[in-house]
Amino acid sequence: MVFELLPLCPEDIQVFKKDMQEAFQTGAASEFSDLDVQILPEKDIDSSLSKKGAAAYKAVIDGQIVGGAIVVIDESTKHNHLDFLYVKYGVHSHGIGKMIWSTIEKRYPDTKAWETITPYFEKRNIHFYINRCGFVAVEFFNPHHKDPKIPDDMIGGDYFFRFEKVMK
Repeated sequence: MVFELLPLCPEDIQVFKKDMQEAFQTGAASEFSDLDVQILPEKDIDSSLSKKGAAAYKAVIDGQIVGGAIVVIDESTKHNHLDFLYVKYGVHSHGIGKMIWSTIEKRYPDTKAWETITPYFEKRNIHFYINRCGFVAVEFFNPHHKDPKIPDDMIGGDYFFRFEKVMK
């Protein structure tokens, strides 16, 4: 097995988006049996890809895309943001997410802190970020403490955890 984390190429964007949407949809569907909305609209991925400092990566094993990530790098503050990290549906629990994250950390060694958010219902994500990647939950968004950057129409939009990882 040969793992690589490569910059996302224009010809891979549609597969990247489709796979990411399927991974997010499947995760949410496991928590909400009556789910009839799209969890991750393409416009949200496009918005992330177009941010200043955005970098997108595809995770490839033996020539096949198995996941990916979008990070936003702030060169001036060195406080960077993980917008999205996904592992393709059907290949979870093989350490791919950890390989993606470890490679990103190595790629940005000057980072002072990483930040990300995840919905309260994504137990796998919470486990992954805290127990596998070393993040700490630093804030809980809810109806009495809203994050103005999270749209109200987002599934779980009122309930999110913000994670941070201060680098040594």
